[in-house]
Amino acid sequence: MIRSSFQPKMLKPKKCRMCPTVFVPQRSMQFACSPACAQAWSAKQRAQKEARAKREERKSFKERAEKIKTRAEHLGELQDAVNAYVRLRDINDPCISCDKPATWQGQWHASHFKSVGHAPALRFNLLNIHKACSVCNKWKSGNYVGYKPRLEKKIGKEAVDWLEGPAGNEPLKITVAEIKELKKFYRAEVRRMKKAFVNQPEEETA
Repeated sequence: MIRSSFQPKMLKPKKCRMCPTVFVPQRSMQFACSPACAQAWSAKQRAQKEARAKREERKSFKERAEKIKTRAEHLGELQDAVNAYVRLRDINDPCISCDKPATWQGQWHASHFKSVGHAPALRFNLLNIHKACSVCNKWKSGNYVGYKPRLEKKIGKEAVDWLEGPAGNEPLKITVAEIKELKKFYRAEVRRMKKAFVNQPEEETA
């Protein structure tokens, strides 16, 4: 009787995809060291696939929602972004309309010197928007009597005279594409400023 000299090829050891165990697979396609690890790996793959599907669904929903937004909705989102920027820009400043210091614990707003209704062209002009306490901005309509002298001190009388001139009386001439670009810019600036504040070194104490 002739015996075959064929010997089965030994597979190289490999690391289990689920745990740190190094094992010698019995089959070339084996990826786990045990049935338990194989089941855990399959469950992990299913969870990742479901998570990717949900992310794609959310992305698709956002894209569809973005396409049907009105110009007014885009303007509102831009206003939110600009307001957030102004509050961070003026974070160390007191209220522009009264004597409340920057340490005041109430709610801070971004207050227009010339209102959007009276000066639509100045709606997003940063010279026209400054941090103010909610009391002045909401309950005192910006508190013009206190706002103007403090604004003149901050940006100069000439700039304030320009704001009060005819420049703001024109309609706001801005396209949806420009609105989107401005939203992107101010949102990026807000993220950058927040990151800078978080990473700001602590003051040395004597």
